[in-house]
Amino acid sequence: MAELLFRLRHVTDEEAMEVRDLLAAHGFDTYETQAGFFRLGVDAIWLRNPHQHDAAIAALEAYQAERLERAQREHQEAVERGDAETLWRRLAAHPLQVVLVLLAVGLIAALTLLPFLGLSRA
Repeated sequence: MAELLFRLRHVTDEEAMEVRDLLAAHGFDTYETQAGFFRLGVDAIWLRNPHQHDAAIAALEAYQAERLERAQREHQEAVERGDAETLWRRLAAHPLQVVLVLLAVGLIAALTLLPFLGLSRA
């Protein structure tokens, strides 16, 4: 029976292609499913041969560790170059969006705390 190997929901196309290439390079027998129009299914890569499960998981874990290291290295290089996105850079690039998000956060915090503030007056 097939086993779920890798969910594709919220995964970039680049990462999904890298995972497909990795699994194909290691010779794992896989297939993909789509969630469908009403999103009742699962976007995922499945492993047909359950005997390959441990090896496939080990390959995916090694890939994800390498991808994490690469992303952290790229972020650190961007910070060193001064290209990393900060709140101030985002505010300068998209002032309306940042202000609206901050207002929404303040409104949600106020609505959340309002009942507790009412209790302190009693």
